[in-house]
Amino acid sequence: MDAKDAGGRTDDGEEPPLVAAVRAGDTFLVKCLLEADKNDDEVSEAFGVAVRAFRGDLAELLLMGGADAGRCAPHELPSLREAVDFGSPTLVEALLDHSIRDRYPAAELREMRDLARSWYEAGTEAELRRRTGSPDETVRTRVQDDNYHTVGELTLGARTVRDGHGAILTDVEELLGIRAPFEELTARAVEHDEDHIAWSRATILLSHRRDAETWTAVTALRTHTDPSHRLFGAELMRLTELFSDSFEDEVSVRAVDALVDWSAEERDPTLLAELLHGLGSYAGPHAEAALLAHAGHPDAGVRQAVASGLGTRGEPAHLSGEARDALLALLADDDTDVRIAACHSAGETARPDAVTGDPALADAMAALLHDPLRRVRLVAVYGLALHEDERCVEAADRLSPPRPGFRTEEMVWLDAARRYKRRRDGVTSA
Repeated sequence: MDAKDAGGRTDDGEEPPLVAAVRAGDTFLVKCLLEADKNDDEVSEAFGVAVRAFRGDLAELLLMGGADAGRCAPHELPSLREAVDFGSPTLVEALLDHSIRDRYPAAELREMRDLARSWYEAGTEAELRRRTGSPDETVRTRVQDDNYHTVGELTLGARTVRDGHGAILTDVEELLGIRAPFEELTARAVEHDEDHIAWSRATILLSHRRDAETWTAVTALRTHTDPSHRLFGAELMRLTELFSDSFEDEVSVRAVDALVDWSAEERDPTLLAELLHGLGSYAGPHAEAALLAHAGHPDAGVRQAVASGLGTRGEPAHLSGEARDALLALLADDDTDVRIAACHSAGETARPDAVTGDPALADAMAALLHDPLRRVRLVAVYGLALHEDERCVEAADRLSPPRPGFRTEEMVWLDAARRYKRRRDGVTSA
């Protein structure tokens, strides 16, 4: 490998591959290179390139891959004001990484809060038009802002901004220790759909509030006339249960009761699926009965939520005969995502100390080893390995090695088969 100089260039003057991939905006190649052996200096240099290009999504990947934002001098990064004006919450978050957060005094953070609020209250398009003075038509698209969420991107003349100022405002307020009212955080979320980053920022923040006032506000959304508000309330209930400390936690019990009651009468498939996903992390007959009531629902999203919830949290004692029959049916579902969810749940019903798993569930999972889709075959390998089923070994060998760019995800499934093989061989050699 060519030696690199202090500026990151190789001896022949070429940029390191990771830096070049970031400069080209090639997300998939960046993921592949981060999976391979990498140089810490190169990762940190690539982070600086990503931030200067206003690619918060790539900066996030690089931070997860080991980049040290502190290796970038202040003059090598855009200002926090530029990032806030651009409207990308992920870019702002990268600049506020823990390793460089102390570069920004509280006074500057308060200024950034006010700047984000001014964009949010004016409206992104109106403020963009005011700043450019352009009479042209605004071009609006939807883009990824981080690995999971999207934002709107608006271009007017030569200037492009994103509409994540509400999410930025939420983040900076939290950093400053400011408790924004429930109603205001809700408003920032529901002016967008549930895939928007502003929605995510608000739900995560509110679901960690454990006071009675917040819970009363959450439950009140159940009867709201606007479907977006009801969906927001359903997600808050789901996350409230998910982030509880234990099943016996008062907050968890209260959330499960509310989810069960609401799911019994909800008819909207999207909302119902959200409610049922909230029951998936709570192992118990109460939640299981609510899930089983919708096992044959015509909407695939609802069936996927049921499949995801049955037999979870390592509590096989809660998998009744009726739930087992439902999983067997869902393992043969026409919908790919339903089959995957059912296979994952079926795998995790295996008792940790069992010599073998459930033969019927194992056979149903083994049938998925011939599924045309690789991601189905991978989760079938995982499920069979948990059931101590020999068939996982050969199937894992056929699927190895993991695909470039998907190594982290695929190794979760394939490693289960390798662990089973070690257990098996250890018993055999003994």
